[in-house]
Amino acid sequence: MAATNDTEKTDAAKTDAAKTDDVITRLAGKGEEAIRRIVDLPGGQRALEAFNDLKLRVDDLSKKVRGVDELESRVARLEKDLAALKRAQKSASGG
Repeated sequence: MAATNDTEKTDAAKTDAAKTDDVITRLAGKGEEAIRRIVDLPGGQRALEAFNDLKLRVDDLSKKVRGVDELESRVARLEKDLAALKRAQKSASGG
């Protein structure tokens, strides 16, 4: 009986995976259909181009933000080094 339950569980998992794949395929098809409809509308092509441009700009902005994080860490390191140099200068001058 244990083998039967394992087989049933495996079959159920395959069925669930097939249903998920089917839903994803249907959603992808609907998305493509929606894009075609948008393009067919007056001004739709311009709207689609604007959305694509927006995506590119957001991608560029995210790359710049990642660069800012790196710069912040470099500035923090420099501030720490500067503070250490100031302490060393004070102790060397007797203050």
